[in-house]
Amino acid sequence: MATTKLVLLTFAICRLIVTVGLTVDPTELLRLVVEGQLSLDPSDVDTASKDFGLMSRAEPLAVLHPASAQDVVGLVRAAYSSPLGFTVSARGHGHSINGQAQTNNGVVIQMSGGSSRSGTPGQAARVSEKGMYVDAWGGELWIDVLRSTLEYGLAPKSWTDYLYLSVGGTLSNAGISGQAFNYGPQISNVHELDVVTGKGELLTCSEEQNSELFHAVLGGLGQFGIITRARIALEPSPQRVRWIRVLYSNFSSFTKDQEFLISLHGQPTSQKFDYVEGFVIVDEGLINNWRSSFFSPSNPVKITSINSEGGVLYCLEITKNYDESTSVTIDQEIEDLLEKLDFVPMSVFTTDLPYVDFLDRVHKAELKLRSKGLWDVPHPWLNLFVPKSRISDFDEGVFKGILGNKTSGPILIYPMNKDKWDQSSSVVTPDEDVFYLVALLRSALDTGDETRTLEHLTNQNRQILRFCDDAGIEVKQYLPHYTTPEEWMDHFGDKWDRFYQRKMEFDPRRILATGQRIFSPSSGSSSLGVVGGDKLSVY
Repeated sequence: MATTKLVLLTFAICRLIVTVGLTVDPTELLRLVVEGQLSLDPSDVDTASKDFGLMSRAEPLAVLHPASAQDVVGLVRAAYSSPLGFTVSARGHGHSINGQAQTNNGVVIQMSGGSSRSGTPGQAARVSEKGMYVDAWGGELWIDVLRSTLEYGLAPKSWTDYLYLSVGGTLSNAGISGQAFNYGPQISNVHELDVVTGKGELLTCSEEQNSELFHAVLGGLGQFGIITRARIALEPSPQRVRWIRVLYSNFSSFTKDQEFLISLHGQPTSQKFDYVEGFVIVDEGLINNWRSSFFSPSNPVKITSINSEGGVLYCLEITKNYDESTSVTIDQEIEDLLEKLDFVPMSVFTTDLPYVDFLDRVHKAELKLRSKGLWDVPHPWLNLFVPKSRISDFDEGVFKGILGNKTSGPILIYPMNKDKWDQSSSVVTPDEDVFYLVALLRSALDTGDETRTLEHLTNQNRQILRFCDDAGIEVKQYLPHYTTPEEWMDHFGDKWDRFYQRKMEFDPRRILATGQRIFSPSSGSSSLGVVGGDKLSVY
């Protein structure tokens, strides 16, 4: 077995040498990567060549399955020291939309898929009850982090809606869900990181140690290093969740109530909800969507039965966590909060479930979609941060205008407090105290309906962005995707100079995460092929 593995590794390295001019000593590289597996298996390469979005495809040379952080160090160091170089991209669960974790003529590091680690091979995530934190491997999925912490009655504070994403992946973007108004995004709940920089250096960083790297990596789109370990803040885990949805026909009432609820973040737990989200319903079909299966078929909600504005309804989604000690007061606490809201009378829908089941709600819907062949389809998602002052204009122009009466997927909308976001991180948000996430999570389907095709939805996304630009609505993309240097510099705005300086410090040869199309490598690069045959320029 060891001989076979050595032969395969040698073959893989020789291919790299021939293709990109690698000049490091092959025996040294073998020693660095032998702990894991450098794979040329067509199925591995094919998996790494695409992502959840299914709108772009790359041609990586090989896939590294690391057994430790040192495997990542060895590969990145080899790429950095090579005269011609090759690119390196870290891939978690492959949930990117526009090829952000892909690379051509380089190596993809498959961070997820192995045993759970905390930066050390073979070890499960380490939980500190005293320190109230967990150390997790960068490729570990959040669902596995949750399972590890629940053994101690603890859980992370801030989440994403979908738990089958990697720790390093969400921390490289922000990581948001309905708890963000209270705790901030996931990147605001990290104590410490281990990061492999673009120079192949493994550094521990935090607010106190290597702080510039720490802030750069959080929300840094993979541009400055690969996260191999994250120390994540924990809190006592609730036992159960009261999950509530109420409907609105008036957008102003809907946003006023959402903004009121997130303003309570400083209040005692008994006087606020634990989670605040919402979504837009522009057609009755969305009621039965995977995000809206909450509504009972035996009690259907008809848009026509409610006097909605422009045929659009808005759903406020809120939760209250509790356990045995608070079960006797939760009903009154919820009633007191609901009395302050201005939703449509008799439109309250409530369910009660274990905390874990609520957090893992989207995965259950995923399984249903997979069974119907509706998961592995193109996903032209568009996620925008919209300033509070312009959210009504966005509603008029997009929800009641551009979208028409069909969506082909859920549309999330909820506000967040800017002061819960560390402005030293690389993430860019609107310059207002409160801003909204608007997430158009749509799927392209080949059903014969032109409005559900990839071309139609992609064009509609462009139309939405053009509307915002023409109307002067200064949105910022979350999970950003741009194709020109000018667009990236505009996206980062005042942060661009610092972002660029950090890149030159931590990845001076620009070999990391080239699928983001922010920087082109110093040599040996090429752009990613995009569905339709177009080529995108890179900076």
